[in-house]
Amino acid sequence: MTRPTHPLLSRGLPTLLALLLAALAGLLFTLTQGSTDIPLARIWQLLWHDDGSVEHLIIHQLRLSRGLSAFAVGGLLALAGALMQVLLRNPLGDPYVLGVSGGAASAVLAAMLLGLPVFWHPPLAFGGALFSMLLVFSLARRGNWTGNRLLLTGVVVAAGWSALISFVLSLSPPVRLPGMLFWLMGDLSDAPPPGPGLLLLLLGLLIGLGLARDLNLGSQGELRARSLGVDTRRLQWLVYGLASLLTAVAVSLAGAVGFIGLVAPHLVRLLAGSDHRIVLPGAVLLGGTLLTAADTLARSMIAPQQLPVGVLTALLGVPVFLFLLNRPARVR
Repeated sequence: MTRPTHPLLSRGLPTLLALLLAALAGLLFTLTQGSTDIPLARIWQLLWHDDGSVEHLIIHQLRLSRGLSAFAVGGLLALAGALMQVLLRNPLGDPYVLGVSGGAASAVLAAMLLGLPVFWHPPLAFGGALFSMLLVFSLARRGNWTGNRLLLTGVVVAAGWSALISFVLSLSPPVRLPGMLFWLMGDLSDAPPPGPGLLLLLLGLLIGLGLARDLNLGSQGELRARSLGVDTRRLQWLVYGLASLLTAVAVSLAGAVGFIGLVAPHLVRLLAGSDHRIVLPGAVLLGGTLLTAADTLARSMIAPQQLPVGVLTALLGVPVFLFLLNRPARVR
């Protein structure tokens, strides 16, 4: 008699392997695209050998660095979205939709307006993101708490941040305004080296995997999770802080890039189920791949002019959001 195959082996691991291959293909795609045509064999040689050529500088300092930054930002947003969807028990949870990205972006724009050094942008973004998340959840928990009430509260708070951002932009000097607007729509052209973002992404993923069992139980409902020994209050605060930190770093690196945190976790759940041992790393791989591909298209479609990458992610995310809005909301 044949023993049944564990779902983690039958669906989860093959999905992760396919997503890993897709991530590598996305990185290769970004290395080959640009105004300077570099043959694939030459790219492979330049990855491992510095011959002092201009092509080496293009590959390492422009395409590879930007591609890895895009992967880090996409992975951070997707991981934050997967965590927030557990809190909502709703696939519509996303840093952009719930106003968390708006809180972080408002703080960074205010810092730009005041002329604060770039060093202050990440901590201020974290403060804005955490404040926005706590505001949304505290307002939604008054009265009869439901996932729909939380979602509606997040949309209203996001609208409030949007109004504040418009106010900050109206006060900005004309010289700074174009750069601030382009950053706000999502921009990786001036992203710093990808090392810190990738390191935080790895640490966040490891923390999330350590919470995977509690997240699996928490997605079944707070009462059931408590009955099975989960400290739900501690879990909520950990998820609040981690999701806010991930969102803040992503916003600091690339501006307000929307819908990656909405699309990636949901697609992974459709492919491999709801086990967070698979959902979290799968969302990181898929989110990073999606943003890498979108940023490559944004800088190469009408080169040498560049498009804001947030425009392309919104074109992808809006139809998916409308599709999810007409499906059962609960994350199982």
